[in-house]
Amino acid sequence: MTSQKKRIYELAKEFNISSNAMLTVLRELGFTPKSHMSVATEEHVKAVTARFAQKKQEAKKEMEQRQAAQSAKTAQATDSKAATRIGGIKVDDSKSSVAGVMRRIEKKQKRKDRRKRKGRNVVDKVEVAKSFKSTMATLDKTKGKRRYRRTHDESQSVETGPSNVIEVNEFMSLAELGKAMDHRPAELIAKLFEMGMMATINQRLDLDTIEMLASEFDFEIRQIAEVGDEKREEEDEGALVPRAPVVTVMGHVDHGKTSLLDYIRKTDVASGEAGAITQHIGAYEVHLPNGRITFLDTPGHEAFTAMRARGSQITDILVLVVAADDGVQPQTIEAIDHGRAANVPIIVAVNKIDKPSINLDNVKTQLANHNLSPEEWGGKTIMVNVSAKTGEGVDKLLEMILLQAEMMDLKADPDIRAQGIVVDAHLEKGRGPVVTVLIQRGQCKIGDSIVTGTYYGRIRTAIDDHNRPMHDVGPSRPLQITGLNGVPQAGDSFMVVASDQEAKEIAGQRDRVKREQDARRTHGRLSLDRVFDRIKEGQIKNLPLIIKGDVDGSVEVLSDTLGKISTNEVQTQIIHRGVGAITESDVMLAAASNAIIIGFQVSADMRAREVARIEKVDIRSYDIIYEAEDDIKKALEGLLAPTITEKFVGMAEVRDVFKIPKIGAIAGSYVKQGRFERSNKVRLVRDGKVIYTGNIGSLKRFKDDAKEVKEGLECGIGIENYNDVKVGDTIEAFELVEEARKL
Repeated sequence: MTSQKKRIYELAKEFNISSNAMLTVLRELGFTPKSHMSVATEEHVKAVTARFAQKKQEAKKEMEQRQAAQSAKTAQATDSKAATRIGGIKVDDSKSSVAGVMRRIEKKQKRKDRRKRKGRNVVDKVEVAKSFKSTMATLDKTKGKRRYRRTHDESQSVETGPSNVIEVNEFMSLAELGKAMDHRPAELIAKLFEMGMMATINQRLDLDTIEMLASEFDFEIRQIAEVGDEKREEEDEGALVPRAPVVTVMGHVDHGKTSLLDYIRKTDVASGEAGAITQHIGAYEVHLPNGRITFLDTPGHEAFTAMRARGSQITDILVLVVAADDGVQPQTIEAIDHGRAANVPIIVAVNKIDKPSINLDNVKTQLANHNLSPEEWGGKTIMVNVSAKTGEGVDKLLEMILLQAEMMDLKADPDIRAQGIVVDAHLEKGRGPVVTVLIQRGQCKIGDSIVTGTYYGRIRTAIDDHNRPMHDVGPSRPLQITGLNGVPQAGDSFMVVASDQEAKEIAGQRDRVKREQDARRTHGRLSLDRVFDRIKEGQIKNLPLIIKGDVDGSVEVLSDTLGKISTNEVQTQIIHRGVGAITESDVMLAAASNAIIIGFQVSADMRAREVARIEKVDIRSYDIIYEAEDDIKKALEGLLAPTITEKFVGMAEVRDVFKIPKIGAIAGSYVKQGRFERSNKVRLVRDGKVIYTGNIGSLKRFKDDAKEVKEGLECGIGIENYNDVKVGDTIEAFELVEEARKL
């Protein structure tokens, strides 16, 4: 069996750093990996291991030096005479005894008593005693300081050490993150620059960037809980009961996912209603003699990941469908990565075994190369040979799913208020918002007050996947409800609360938070039309691009063409390129990378356009390479710092100087060349040397203000914030002109 190749992101996990940080380390070591999905060779592993060992030794040496310096400082402080005051008395802790200190305090107290008789204020004896106790407690300099936190029991204290966990929320600014980590924002900006990102102090960061940046400073993050989470009821350990597994089926295109799901629907032996399951609900149950299984009907890998990215981890088991006649394909690998990222067990269904000339061992070898070794080869992955066409092996697949669920010991508390996830939602004429919900724990019924996302309401109707009314719905049960005041998004949390008022308050708070996040997200996105404005705000001077085309040759040519439009000051950065239509994954990548999507003779699918609208991602479509090149070149020319030149306007000679109270010196001048305008900048020249450069404060003809004075006329010129003007000086007027630079 071929050994599994290690990817760079897996190597990063071993060293407990982010994938981007590992790519940076490898590039510093002279390697040129393309992405975090590149294979980590033995040379990579050896070089990284050596680098981390070196850094570890350096850190250890630095720590030893700090400890030695601290020890020397402590010893010096102990050897020196530590003078302390007790009740106003100076005490040398190296020589003074407690009895001696007390005698001196008593003498001072007697003196204070005598002053009291003369009407002076004295220090209370209680304060002296307190001062004595506190000072005597500090005489021993050898003990270190400890900090304690109070527990619920007032009689106990628990010693705590420094914590490296910080609470964050998405779209917090770089300055806010620096304050939370107790690091200067300049340090964070420098670290982002090392990682290939540019940011300003007030720039809002997404959660991935926050996590990556925090890990570079050895901090762990804890995302602030969603508004209303404190209203959730906790499960009672003693009330937990087994629940059905929630299963998602994924795989490559045309490998038989839909056919397998259709056949499984027909095996609903408990209901006896073959094919009666409604397709639009998005989730359905299969009843078997020895248990239930809940299947999620997701549109693809993107939806699976999008829901997980929003904190909606609802899948217990992933069924990976692989065609026996086609083997492992790109979307198969993508599904494996999605499953691993979600940390759920994967069961492989090798489909189309009814076809002739198939090689099952070849398929298993390909899967083993991706760390999915079958059990008969000594691995841990359950593999079942099935035929969605004939039904062969489907019963065994369902049995394996139930067996895996039994091993996972899936349980939930059915007695608390229901909590779950929105699987699908749409607006239906005559019914209003119709929402498919999967209950994860607890129980709900008609009439319950609910909150989902930023919407609230009361359950008006509830039906199952057979359009039958439902009354009390427990864990791992899908249902379709009406009664909300809006249409939520797939992945939004669903929660039953105590009252309508509480539901309204939670939804209102979430709506305010969402509006703020949307405002920040809109500000953060980059488009070709806003490139120059972003540069004026101090943003990054490169243009991230995602290129999709109809054929690989076109993508290659377009990438080379756009990649050449660069200078030392400004450049394009192609972060991804591929063949095929623009998908939701491309849009999500663009949103995370602040990139622009370039489509060459391809278009975006409906879901991608919807996500692009929500995420404010700029998608540009072209049929001619030169048009794309021209647009990108114009955008990059906007990124170039403009050339600023001085344009000579006029020159005047100072013939007299008038001192005006509260105004200053006014130069009585004769315009010898050009003209003077009130908006001009001026330069005062004396004996051929520039004395001062500034703005015109006032320009007058006789006693009247003038906007312009032309050649051959006399005028009074006041230079802003400058009065040392002398007869014979020359005043030159000029303008600063910005010219856009060309590549």
